Amino acid sequence: MTFTRRNVLKVVAATASMAASGLAVSASQHRVVVVGGGFGGGTVARYLARWGGADVAVTLVDPGDAHVSCVMSGLVLNDSLSLSDLTFPFAGWKSRYGIDHLQRRALSIDGAAKRLALDDGSGVDYDSLVLSPGIRFIDVPGLNSELIPHGWIAGPQTQLLHDQIRDMPDAGTFILSIPKSPYRCPPGPYERACLVADILGRRSGALGVSLAPGRTPKVIVLDANPRIQAEEETFSRAFSELYGNIVSYHANAELLSVDSTARVVETSIGSFSGDVVNVIPGHAAPQLLADSGLTDGGLWAPIDPVTYASTVAGFPGVHVIGDAQASGQPKSGHMANSQAKICADAILRNARGLQNHTAERLAALTTNSACFSPITANEASWLTAVYRYDTGSGQMALVPASFGASRGWSKSNYERMFDWSNNLLADTFL
Repeated sequence: MTFTRRNVLKVVAATASMAASGLAVSASQHRVVVVGGGFGGGTVARYLARWGGADVAVTLVDPGDAHVSCVMSGLVLNDSLSLSDLTFPFAGWKSRYGIDHLQRRALSIDGAAKRLALDDGSGVDYDSLVLSPGIRFIDVPGLNSELIPHGWIAGPQTQLLHDQIRDMPDAGTFILSIPKSPYRCPPGPYERACLVADILGRRSGALGVSLAPGRTPKVIVLDANPRIQAEEETFSRAFSELYGNIVSYHANAELLSVDSTARVVETSIGSFSGDVVNVIPGHAAPQLLADSGLTDGGLWAPIDPVTYASTVAGFPGVHVIGDAQASGQPKSGHMANSQAKICADAILRNARGLQNHTAERLAALTTNSACFSPITANEASWLTAVYRYDTGSGQMALVPASFGASRGWSKSNYERMFDWSNNLLADTFL
């Protein structure tokens, strides 16, 4: 049940669902550039290198020297994990897989020339370009993330939120603002509300106990959505029963503005102030995609889910996976990992001149997303779903029988959560 990079290294990476390892490309190397080294980009880069061998040249473009996993980062808030436990360097990828790492930021895409411009004035040419850059936040009037953290991209923001929670008064008020769906990790905000309620409740002695007025901490959840977006039954029970004297949940509370200095949020249902305010802004595909035209004027990048190739004209060989794409599938680390294998398989097939839209391949085209949510310091719940390609709509559709969630939370689920995360992290980064 322990969680360290050493233990992750012991995990045998999961077998990929798409059998592309036998696909050899032509004698000249197929140049693949991958932007973003997270769950989507990390998986596609490694699987392309493993499946393609010497016939594929893979270059990762990422401004960092490591990826910090958002998966499991909630446990940093209660000191069950540290950020170092969740940090996976890119340094070993060259020796293990032959993947080159350009520690640069991608600036623009020339679709006609098949060239990616970088922030140092240089550029890199590609035959295939895979974009997995994650998310950007939609601006909120008055929001200063150095004072009011989002904590939704793991790293310094996670540590800042941790420190602010630690320094709260025992009977303080924590405000959490949830954006409209779709956003990264559907159950994540509700999981965070539970973790913070658990931290404050244990610290003050208020868990399940009626304290005198002014001695009970408060967690106010302001959800821009009409209802809880994932594991609704589980989180509703947790809010009303387990943390009934601490958590106050409000639906249809759309964020309007923030006074970051005074720690006040204005919403469509009124004004709220707290000792710690955690605002998760609305999400969209990063500016690189919007500026290049790959979002086609929307918030996300439209793609063909058979290959994850962009459906916007003028970008041959460009694929988008993970949070930035607009297939309607959940935006999660597990889903990005799943999409990456389909994308890698499609690129290698295309490089060899094989068809991607064969009846056999379409029938096998599935993705899945699983998630465990810590509800207390030692109990968790889970959620799972499988998506299958629908030939009628040309989209990925939820398989109804696959959709499931735990009934409540348990210690055994908490233990299984580490097995799941260790496997996912090993399959993505190691």
